Amino acid sequence: MILERLQLEKLSSERLILIPLTKELCRNILNEDFVDLERLKLVRGVNWPDSDTLESLPRVLKKLEKLDYPTGFETWMIVKKSTREIIGDIGFKGFNFVGKSCDLGYGIIEEERKKGFAQESARTLIDWAFSHERLNEITACCLIDNSASINLLKKLNFTVLSKDETMIYWVLTR
Repeated sequence: MILERLQLEKLSSERLILIPLTKELCRNILNEDFVDLERLKLVRGVNWPDSDTLESLPRVLKKLEKLDYPTGFETWMIVKKSTREIIGDIGFKGFNFVGKSCDLGYGIIEEERKKGFAQESARTLIDWAFSHERLNEITACCLIDNSASINLLKKLNFTVLSKDETMIYWVLTR
C-alpha cells in the first residue's frame, strides 16, 4: 500500500507553522545549502539543524526517495510564526499499514525548550494524523530518565505500553 501525496503545504497552530520536509530540502540541508529556506522566507534558529536533526535527515531522505513525495507521515520543520525561525522538527517514522499506526518523534533546539512548543507542535500534528481514517494509533518512545518527554507524552494523553532498562514505550489511540 502507498499513502497519497500530502495535499497541503503547512499546518498552523497559535504560535507555530509546521512545514513538511521534501527530498530537496533534506538534500540541501545535509549539504549545508540553505537557499531553499531563504526562498521560503525561513530563518535558521540558533543551532538548527542540531546533531539529532542531522542524524535523522538521511533516514527521512531515504523514505522520501522511495515515494518521491511527502505524505505527511515523515518529518516537518517547526517554525515560530512571529520570527519565521526554524526551532525544531517533528514527525513520524513512516506509516505501519498492518498496525495502522505511526511512531512520533520530535526535537526542539535547546534555546527554545520549556516554552510549550513541543506540546503545541505535537498536538497540531497528532490532530492532523488522526484526521486520516487509516490511522488507529500513534506510538512514541523516550529514555526512562527523560522527564521532559515523559511529561509531554502524559500531557498529550499517551499511555505507557511497556518499559525496559532504558526506554519507555507509549501509545495514543484514536
